[in-house]
Amino acid sequence: MESMALVRLLEKYPDIEACRDEIVAAYDIMRESYANGGKALFCGNGGSASDSEHIVGELMKGFMSRRPVSEEERARWVEAYGEEGRYIADHLQGGLPAISLVSHTALLTAFINDVAADMMFAQQVYGYGKPGDVLVGLTTSGNSANVVRAVQVAKHRGLKTIGMTGRTGGKLASLCDVTIRVPKDSTPDVQERHLPIYHAICIMLEEEFFGK
Repeated sequence: MESMALVRLLEKYPDIEACRDEIVAAYDIMRESYANGGKALFCGNGGSASDSEHIVGELMKGFMSRRPVSEEERARWVEAYGEEGRYIADHLQGGLPAISLVSHTALLTAFINDVAADMMFAQQVYGYGKPGDVLVGLTTSGNSANVVRAVQVAKHRGLKTIGMTGRTGGKLASLCDVTIRVPKDSTPDVQERHLPIYHAICIMLEEEFFGK
């Protein structure tokens, strides 16, 4: 049965209907990775960098649901630390492992200065990425050099790759396992569609792993 999150997304933004199959495919890639103990990496520039941070925030903590720890885990915390353990258990939430590559200021600036700006995300993928992980690259043009390089390294390292772009898809369209090409051309129009798309995917993943 089709997810209500996807149904609501397409009702609210009917122009995204053109991306339905790719949205479902991106969700399936992430679901399979998480089910097998993988993690997701995110990168982009400018507004897409902010989106990378935003997505991680939805995956690593409760988004539409609380995601409490299990009773068994709660009991272990209490056994280990007593009342402090109870507090810890009460304030932890289930998380889906996700890393925003845009956040590491010291590493990024050092790499840009010492090595090559277009390889900064690629270096992080090389260091963090493992086969079965997922890289999500956000670029409205699909041609951002540092995102393209990251995807190239990810594919070579055995990661699955998802692109979120505008209408043409740019270079990512032929590189990524799945490319969600929003049927818009201007940067703000594309980014305004990216947000509800990744919200829907995050909700679908939350429902899959933590229940509704």
